[in-house]
Amino acid sequence: MQEHIVVLTGAGISAESGLSTFRDSGGLWEQHSVYDVATPEAFARNQELVLRFYNERRHQLESAQPNPAHRMLAELESRYRVTVVTQNVDDLHERGGSTNVLHLHGELTKARSSGFPELIYDIGYKEIHPGDVCERGTQLRPHIVWFGEEVPMLDAAAEVVRTADRLLIVGTSLQVYPAAGLVYEVDIDVPITVIDPGEPASVSRARVIRKSASDGLSEWVSTLT
Repeated sequence: MQEHIVVLTGAGISAESGLSTFRDSGGLWEQHSVYDVATPEAFARNQELVLRFYNERRHQLESAQPNPAHRMLAELESRYRVTVVTQNVDDLHERGGSTNVLHLHGELTKARSSGFPELIYDIGYKEIHPGDVCERGTQLRPHIVWFGEEVPMLDAAAEVVRTADRLLIVGTSLQVYPAAGLVYEVDIDVPITVIDPGEPASVSRARVIRKSASDGLSEWVSTLT
């Protein structure tokens, strides 16, 4: 039976592909308050601004490319069962070759009905405009989990983490909940490795590699037997 590697990824792995992160200096929060573009209230207040913000993110994503870290995770599938649980809303894991990706915070390349959340549409890198509606006539919105909204995939992610033989955490400071709580779902004897150049939140018994996603993953993969 193949060993199961569960990988939790955050903004740091996408930053190497040139995608801005919300918390870095010069990141997206600096140009737009979270309360203006990433809450249900913001969408109700200024639909045009919110849609334009995510249209711009989609345009940026279209020209971005997977980096070596994305490709290394995909290559692990030749030897292991690999599940990627990502906080990122981009599609770089999939484009890098990973076949089993769970998106905690939604997907930028999808739209959903604001009135019927079960109606989800693949839109690729197309724009969403005011007046674009679902088949039942309600406005389309980005398929993104905004602040103040529940994380519908959280339970599924917790179930995945409980089956891990190894837990690898890449490019996240583990300070954003509820996603950060997933690390505590792992069995007590499962090895945990954190790859992040900053100061990630303390995880007991974790090995910490303070390097970029690509450099840290290269080091970690070289230790696999």
